[in-house]
Amino acid sequence: MTIALADLADPRVQALIAFHQRAMIEGSPPGLSFALDLSGLRAEGVTVWAAEVEGQIAAVGAMKRLDATTAEVKSMRTHPDFLRRGLAAAMLEAIIAHARAEGLCRLSLETGTGPAFEPALALYRRRGFANGPAFADYALTDFNQCLHMALE
Repeated sequence: MTIALADLADPRVQALIAFHQRAMIEGSPPGLSFALDLSGLRAEGVTVWAAEVEGQIAAVGAMKRLDATTAEVKSMRTHPDFLRRGLAAAMLEAIIAHARAEGLCRLSLETGTGPAFEPALALYRRRGFANGPAFADYALTDFNQCLHMALE
């Protein structure tokens, strides 16, 4: 497995991003999915990585810079053919390492609630993320939750 900056023009990367966005929309109440589409991932301040395994894009992850000290984890998705192989954990470590190298103090994320979100929540919590207040333009709902991790 290799994790590197993603080529957003690569159709394999685009396909996994589109899959992620569809899954988030289908698994969330109307108006409560905030997965970035390709144009959102191309925005200034967003860095996207892809994990490649045997010539296939196996996972993607992104970090959106919010300000001088904080960033948001975005678009974490492992392709269904590569689940339970540690790719999400490796991707999260790459994002955390990048955030630390950039001198950031905190990583945050917004995610949903329910069985489809439990594997990701377990990963985030194992790595030190804890539930906390809403950030950026998010609002906490019965479905949405925000997690934060100090990088200091």
